[in-house]
Amino acid sequence: MDSSKGKNKGFLGGIERVGNKLPHPVIIFVILALAIILISEIVARSGFSVQYFDANVGEEVTATANSLLNGDGLLYIFNSATSNFTGFAPLGTVLVAMLGVGVAEWSGLIGSALKKMITKVPARLLTAVVVFAGIISNIASDAGYVVVIPLGAIVFAGAGRHPIAGLASAFAGVSAGFSANLVFGPTDALLSGITNEALASVGIPYEVSVTGNWYFIIVSTFLLALVGTLVTEKIVEPNLGEYTGAYKPTDEPLTEEENKGLKHAGIALLLFLALMMFLMIPESAPLRDLDPETGEMTLQSFLSSGLIFFIFLVFAIPGYFYGRATNKIRTSHDFVESMTESMRSMGGYIVLAFFAAQFINYFSYTNLGLLLASAGADFLEAIGFTGIPLIIAFILFTSFINLFMGSASAKWAIMGPVFVPMFFNLGLSPEMTQMAYRIADSSSNVISPLMSYFAMILVFMKRYEKDSGLGTLISTMLPYTIAFLISWTALLVIWYFFGLPLGPGAPVTL
Repeated sequence: MDSSKGKNKGFLGGIERVGNKLPHPVIIFVILALAIILISEIVARSGFSVQYFDANVGEEVTATANSLLNGDGLLYIFNSATSNFTGFAPLGTVLVAMLGVGVAEWSGLIGSALKKMITKVPARLLTAVVVFAGIISNIASDAGYVVVIPLGAIVFAGAGRHPIAGLASAFAGVSAGFSANLVFGPTDALLSGITNEALASVGIPYEVSVTGNWYFIIVSTFLLALVGTLVTEKIVEPNLGEYTGAYKPTDEPLTEEENKGLKHAGIALLLFLALMMFLMIPESAPLRDLDPETGEMTLQSFLSSGLIFFIFLVFAIPGYFYGRATNKIRTSHDFVESMTESMRSMGGYIVLAFFAAQFINYFSYTNLGLLLASAGADFLEAIGFTGIPLIIAFILFTSFINLFMGSASAKWAIMGPVFVPMFFNLGLSPEMTQMAYRIADSSSNVISPLMSYFAMILVFMKRYEKDSGLGTLISTMLPYTIAFLISWTALLVIWYFFGLPLGPGAPVTL
C-alpha cells in the first residue's frame, strides 16, 4: 500500500514539476503571439494556400498567409493593439456579469443561500444536495470553493458521516461540474465570446449566443448530481471507512438577520422576474423586435445582446436587498464598493485578456487560423475522422491538457481559434465544439495539482485527516473524474445522435 502511494505521488509529482515549469498564461500568450509573427512570415514566403467556400461572397476563394514581419504587418501590430483589446468580446461581457455577481457575493447573499440549501435537507438526500449545490454555485465561481466545499464536510460530519466524503462530493460538484448549471452565467459569456472571436478571426458569419449550451447544461446538472451521488455513496465513502479523526466541526445556523435578508432577496428576485416576463412574453413586448427574415417579433436581439445586462440585474437586485436587510449595504458607497471589490478580483483576467486579444487577432490578420482550419478539416475528413470519434478524441485530448494548464479561458483562447473553425468545416456547430471543450475542461479539474484552488482543498482535507497529501486528494477525486467524463460524454453523444439543440437556436451539426 505504501509503495503504491509512493508511486502515485511520484507520477503526480512529475506532472506537477512539468506544469510548474510552464510560464504564466500571460507569458504563454506572448510566446504564442511571437510564434504567430514568425510563422506568418514563413508560410507567406512558402506560398501555401487553400481554397474554401466564403459564405460572405457566396463562392470559392483562395486564402494565403499575410506576414506580420513586413511593413503592413508591423504597422498592424502597433496600430491595432488598443482596438484588439477594447474590441475583445469576452472582456465586456464577463466584466458586466461579474459586477452583478459581485453585489450578491459581497453582501453575503450567495453564501447564505447555499448554506440554507445544504443544511435544511433530509439525510437520505444529503449527498445529492451537496453535489447539486456545488454545481449551481459555479454561477459565482469562487463562492463554491470557499463556501460549499468546507460546508459539505461540516454537514456530513454533523450527520455522522465521513467529512472527507462530504468535502469530496462538494468539490466534485463545484469543480468537476463547473460547466453545468440551471442558468447561464459569466462562464457562458466568457467562452461564447472567445468562440465568436475564433469564428470572426477566419471570417465565418456565425455567432454563438450566451445561451448556446443552455439546454444541455440544464440536463447535465441533474445527470452530474446523480453520478456524483452514486460515486460518493458507492465508491468514495465506503473506501474512506469510518471517520475516527479528532476534528469535530460545528455548524452555525443562519442568523435571524440573514434569514430576513434571504426573504427580502427572494421577494425582490420574484418581482424582477415577473417584470422581465411582462417585458418578454407578450407578442408586442418591448424586448421583442422584428426579425427581418421571418417578419415575426422575436427575442433574438435580446438573447444575443441583452442577456449579459439581465444577468447583472438578476444578481445585483437581490444582492442589494439582502445587503440592506442585513445592514451590509447601508449607503450608496457600500453598494458601489461591492462592485468595486468584484472588479479588483478581475485584474488578472483583464491583463490576460489584453494578450489573448492580440494573439487571436494575429490569427485573423495572418489567415493562419483559416489555413490551419481548412487544411486540418480536409485531412480529418480524408481519413474519415469525423463525427462522434472526433468529439470523443477532442474531449480526451482537452482533459489531458487541463492537467497542465488550469485556466479555462486561457486554454479556450488558445484552442478555440484552431478547433472551432476546423470542426465547423467538418459540420460540427461551434456550440457543439464549445460544449465538448467544457466537458473535458471541467471533469479533470479535480485531479489537476495545477488547478488554482487545489492547495486550498488540500488544506481543508488536512483539517480532518492530518496526514492527507496530494496523492490522497487525487486518489479520492479520481473516481469522480472518470465517472463524469464517461457519463457526460455519453450524454453529448446521445445529444448528437438525436440531433437535439444544445440551446435556443443552437444545433449540434450544421
